[in-house]
Amino acid sequence: MKNRKLNQWLWKWHFIAGIISLPFVIVLSITGGIYLFKSDVENEVIQGIQKLIPEEKSERLSYDKQWEIAQKNSKRKLNSVVLDDGDLSTEFIAGRFGGKQSVYVNPYSGKVSGTFKAKDTWMYSVRKLHGELLGGKVGTKVVELITSWMVVLILSGLYIWFPFVRGIKGVFTVRLKEGKRTLFRDLHAVTGFWISILLLIVLAGGFPWTDVFGGNFKKVQKWTNTGYPKTWSGRGLTSTVKEKRLSLDEMISIANAQNLSGKITVGLPKSVKSTFSVSNKTFPLSGQKMIHFDQYSGELVKSHNWSDVGVLMRARMWLMAFHQGEFGGWNWYLMFAIAVLLTLTSIAAIFSYIFRKQKGKLSVPKSPKSFKQNYGLVIAILFLGVIFPLFGLSVVLIYLSELFTNRKSLNT
Repeated sequence: MKNRKLNQWLWKWHFIAGIISLPFVIVLSITGGIYLFKSDVENEVIQGIQKLIPEEKSERLSYDKQWEIAQKNSKRKLNSVVLDDGDLSTEFIAGRFGGKQSVYVNPYSGKVSGTFKAKDTWMYSVRKLHGELLGGKVGTKVVELITSWMVVLILSGLYIWFPFVRGIKGVFTVRLKEGKRTLFRDLHAVTGFWISILLLIVLAGGFPWTDVFGGNFKKVQKWTNTGYPKTWSGRGLTSTVKEKRLSLDEMISIANAQNLSGKITVGLPKSVKSTFSVSNKTFPLSGQKMIHFDQYSGELVKSHNWSDVGVLMRARMWLMAFHQGEFGGWNWYLMFAIAVLLTLTSIAAIFSYIFRKQKGKLSVPKSPKSFKQNYGLVIAILFLGVIFPLFGLSVVLIYLSELFTNRKSLNT
């Protein structure tokens, strides 16, 4: 049997947290759904730059010559080149992550066909709105706080709703003829139930990008040695210095001989002692490799497979890729469906509140006066507060606020 007093107490705080969070949740779900089209938007721009006119094809320039041209047209030092099939302009990259910029060189004419930065597309604004509400570091922490409470909302919502009053029948049916309040309440509850587990996985894939949780997660990876191997990025690896370095064409020939799948990138040496690196981005993630070669002899220095990556990093990368719908069509459509359904269930919750709200009152559910939190509940809250520090801080502030309010009411 369900603890009815606990149910009422959770319902009160589920309600309060929901009313505060829902406007933000709607923004996050809508922008998340839009951001799934990121590749389509960016690829359309890139294809316009990379696509070659058949008449332009003649004798192909060496990669070294193309690199010289690209470097002259880049204000930043180039760090890598993407291998192509010969029918596209060659992509040279400067920077990393969000600051990455690509310079495209026509391999036949030697002309720079264009440059590309993700920041130049309107999708970048969608990303900033989704990740930080256009509020910089403060906005990032607000998003982290809201997503932390979303975890609590999902868990408390499952307890409150299932199984209660309607039993198993309520999992599958929405009451259409019992008034608007009941209709929207059921739409919120039934839809929320069916996406709850997937939504928790989606949220888990978003947390690594956050400031506080993400920063702590990286520290745990470092302490437990469950991230990338130290030599994955080439740190600590050296080449035997000689008079002549391999040409970029020779290195790319070696890279092609590795028969890697997906998008293959050759990282350029950062100094006279560092190495060339060859990596690929492919799915499943288990097919990804990072291989380092002596920049003078071309000999293998270090080869890493995906199995060399620590378990926490592998889990993190899988969840982040799932979050972005990168595992193929099924993953993309699933993420888009979750974004749409989360928006609908959030809107349904707002309408449910509007139709239950009494005029002139907030209509906040009352919790039983005699209810005392048991050890299990306290431990669960403390556990979530440790995992999600911003949630923990907000709970402390709520507790202090309630304590102050209760003492004030006793003194009056």
